[in-house]
Amino acid sequence: MIKFFVLGPLECRSANRPVNISGTLQRALLATLLAAEGNPVSVESLVTELWGESPPPQWENALQAHISRLRRRIDAVADDRPARLIVQHSGYCLQTDEYAVDAKVFMRELGNARFLGATDPGAAADALRDALSLWRGRAFGLVIQGPLCRTVAQRYETARLVALETLFDLELRSGRHTDIIPTLSELVEATSLNERFCEQLMIALYRSGQQARALNAYRRMRERLDDELGVEPTITLRNLFNAILNHHPALRLGADHAVLRA
Repeated sequence: MIKFFVLGPLECRSANRPVNISGTLQRALLATLLAAEGNPVSVESLVTELWGESPPPQWENALQAHISRLRRRIDAVADDRPARLIVQHSGYCLQTDEYAVDAKVFMRELGNARFLGATDPGAAADALRDALSLWRGRAFGLVIQGPLCRTVAQRYETARLVALETLFDLELRSGRHTDIIPTLSELVEATSLNERFCEQLMIALYRSGQQARALNAYRRMRERLDDELGVEPTITLRNLFNAILNHHPALRLGADHAVLRA
């Protein structure tokens, strides 16, 4: 079965072997069709995605040539036909199996995990770890992206952050606070203004007996917010800082630290 990978550098595989989609515009065309998630993309949108505001003089012929070339490449490696590039009245559409695109799998597993979280946090955490393992880098990688690809890439990136936040909440509920400290520390450094990750790191550090590090994580976040945005931390983060200073019982394992949120 042919598979497409967009949660990182754009890749295409058939029978576990790489399928070469060469050329900047061919890759941009494939990325655009995959970003549409099975919905037709109009000719106008395809022109914008591939050439922006400066299409070539014979763009109709050029677009048709790229579509034909991509269709032939997909057909050549999709023996069981789980993927088809078809033309519709409203545009062009790449139809795929529900398991053929990593982003589709990720979004479905995220939804399932969030549903499981209330009743089976262990299973939900396992599902989230599996879903997050699909990521290999930034969505769509280095493909030149037009408006559609950029919008969808941002939606996938936001969903990834939601998955991480949900996973860390489940790990905190399960008493695995020590295990998540290294990953959370890296994320707080990489996404310097994400107060949610900072909150989770502070709780994990506090429960691991590292009160001083937890307080220092807050101070670093406060400095960054002031330097980059000229704002104070949210009331939630300030409440958490004071709760750590005063050893609030809501911070204990098994307690609901959500009561500290504004």
